[in-house]
Amino acid sequence: GACGYGDLFKQGYGLATTALSTALFNNGSTCGACFELVCTNSQWCIQGAGAIRVTATNFCPPWYEETPQAWCNPPRKHFDLSMPMFLKIAEYKGGIVPVYYRRVKCARDGGVKFELKGNPYWLLVLVYNVGGVGDVVGVNIKGSQSSWTQMSRNWGQNWQTWVRLGGQSLSFQVSTSNGMMMQFDDVAPADWQFGQTYESAKNMH
Repeated sequence: GACGYGDLFKQGYGLATTALSTALFNNGSTCGACFELVCTNSQWCIQGAGAIRVTATNFCPPWYEETPQAWCNPPRKHFDLSMPMFLKIAEYKGGIVPVYYRRVKCARDGGVKFELKGNPYWLLVLVYNVGGVGDVVGVNIKGSQSSWTQMSRNWGQNWQTWVRLGGQSLSFQVSTSNGMMMQFDDVAPADWQFGQTYESAKNMH
């Protein structure tokens, strides 16, 4: 998906996910945010269903032409839900239903996780399982023998640096959209490997 999370089940998000239209996706910076949705003002709403909570994990692209399917065109705010989540609040034949929505805090088990990819000259870090507001807006990285360096957003919640950090234990500073910053010291050991995920001992609840 457009947030770069990969296997949503392996990463703990499961089916409680949504793709966001352009108006909500914010060029990927909303990835990881959590929303509460309630079906409203439709004959297809399931009575007494209450609210569902979903995590933004993908992008619903616009159609660039006005057709009945163009629900993700700007400026519409649209949530493209997984089928099991849609069926919790509305009947299948409803297809598209109006909702009330709001941002909510993300409840996550365990610590913030960092998946490392790339090559000896370029490091790509996927930051996920983030609690609190959930959407990461900035990441700094530090090797045990180097200073803090600011990473840039590659796509979704993948952050990159060209600083060579092989053979050093890695620490991170993660900032979220509410202005909170948390430091995670020595998350990955000096013998860290590409393709591995390292979990911190704390989260941003």
